[in-house]
Amino acid sequence: MKLSKKMKVLLVIATIVLVSTVSLTTFFVKQNKYQEISYTEFMTNVKKGNIKNVNLSDDSKITGVTKDGKNFKTDNPRSEDFKKQLLESKVKVEETNGTSFVTNTFFLVMTLIGFVGIIHFSSKNSSKQAQKEMTQMSSIGNDNDVSTKITFDDVAGNEEAKENLRELVDFIQNPEKYQKYGARMPRGVLLYGAPGTGKTLLAKALAGEAGVPFFAVTGSDFIQIYAGVGASRIRSLFKKAREAGKCVIFIDEIDAMGKKRKSGLASGASDESDRTLNALLTEMSGFKGNEGIIVIGATNRIDTLDDALLRPGRFDRQIEVGLPDVNARYKILKLHSKNKPISQDVDLKKVAYQTVYFSGAKLESLMNESAMIAAKHNDLNITMNHIDKAFYTVVVGEEKKDRSSISLEEKSITAYHEAGHALVAKLTCPKNRVTKVSIIPSTKGAGGFSMNIPPDKMYQTKDDIKNHIMISLGGRAAEEIVFGKDNITTGASNDLERSTNMALSMISKFGMDDEAGLINYEIALGGNLGANNYIIDRTRFILKEMYDKTLDILKNNMNLLEKITQNLLEKETLDEDEINNILEN
Repeated sequence: MKLSKKMKVLLVIATIVLVSTVSLTTFFVKQNKYQEISYTEFMTNVKKGNIKNVNLSDDSKITGVTKDGKNFKTDNPRSEDFKKQLLESKVKVEETNGTSFVTNTFFLVMTLIGFVGIIHFSSKNSSKQAQKEMTQMSSIGNDNDVSTKITFDDVAGNEEAKENLRELVDFIQNPEKYQKYGARMPRGVLLYGAPGTGKTLLAKALAGEAGVPFFAVTGSDFIQIYAGVGASRIRSLFKKAREAGKCVIFIDEIDAMGKKRKSGLASGASDESDRTLNALLTEMSGFKGNEGIIVIGATNRIDTLDDALLRPGRFDRQIEVGLPDVNARYKILKLHSKNKPISQDVDLKKVAYQTVYFSGAKLESLMNESAMIAAKHNDLNITMNHIDKAFYTVVVGEEKKDRSSISLEEKSITAYHEAGHALVAKLTCPKNRVTKVSIIPSTKGAGGFSMNIPPDKMYQTKDDIKNHIMISLGGRAAEEIVFGKDNITTGASNDLERSTNMALSMISKFGMDDEAGLINYEIALGGNLGANNYIIDRTRFILKEMYDKTLDILKNNMNLLEKITQNLLEKETLDEDEINNILEN
């Protein structure tokens, strides 16, 4: 059987390691046979005639055998008349050339050969891996077919972003028309916004609307450990795009490769990430106006991108793809309900109002989850019950099935806590909707929850932020009033995190604190707010002020707090209508 070259190398390395191991083991076993004695004891035995023979060498130790057959070793005095003394004492002397030295040398040589073999094999393997990476990178885009399925009709919401991209369809299809007028259309478009808002879908829709190939990659595809590979892959991508003619190149998570370059020698201006970014900048600058190629980048961290990427001639247009408003959410829900057996009692408009701050991806997940729940129960249609259950599953997780370990006292604490949130929300923000309050623990670790949904607004006022701080503190305030200051629980940890963040933003980012002034402290302090005692003191003052107001609100409405709590203890879950009835009566 003929062995491959790789197998031969492995066999040689294994042999070297085996021989080295055997040599080392033999050496130490041999060394362990000898009992070490002091030189004084040795000379006493020589004078008494107890030593049979001695092996002399250049090592620091000498070995020998006593007349009763015991092996020994002792220090080598290395004196000129040492051999003469031994012979006069009738000790047989044997001179050696340093067996232990030879053994050690052999072991060292074998070990070095083994290491050299392993390093050679590893470096050869690394070269092959780098070559393999280069080969793979040259095939980018080979699996990307012409996108004809997704168009702008398949994208609900994001009307402004769609309108911006629609202009590019004509440019891709008829670039000569724009060249005739001396117009230079954008070489690149940057889509930025929160995750799940539809940036990738919009890029696919642009390619589908224009009927051109769609080359999709991610920024991390270009971050490689091998020098020059990332830049090579960039060049390969654009070469493929030019060969395809009119097309759309989509780079998702472009911030992975387009981060701001650092100045100075210590940063290594020619490292791999900079070479990759430079290659992208060069390729984008090399486009001609009539090629009909559009580069679309997507990121949710536009602030980290290098300025050279954002200048005119690279990513000329920067389009924000934000979270959908209520009308856009309704359209998205309708789109994702098309192929599902939706019951006639389902009010998607109501669902759209409930799903504030939901992204397009989260709305799709909501409808998919409701379909899975309906299928699990073998129901004919998807009803509002299914959608409601899916909604709270997406937001807070599945309800815990086994609740036998929860004591009545803990249940009561949770009920007062959640009732405090709900009551403060209804009294301070009448326009907010409290759609559900529950004391059923979830699989995500929540002991209960109060679903507070604010109205869709472009801006938040100072009063809005203060009211939301009080809503967050409502649970802790209810615990203190009912159970006493010394019996407050850890259940408010997330509430304190949210309220602290809102108070900090008021002071440091929005300039809403009269004493702190109109200063953006995040810029002034370089983002290190936690180390500034003044900011901490102002935050503490605002939170204390809001907490005192929250305590007063709850103390003045204890009858309502008790009613909501008792209903929660009885039913475990209250919906919006039940909460409104309690407050109205």
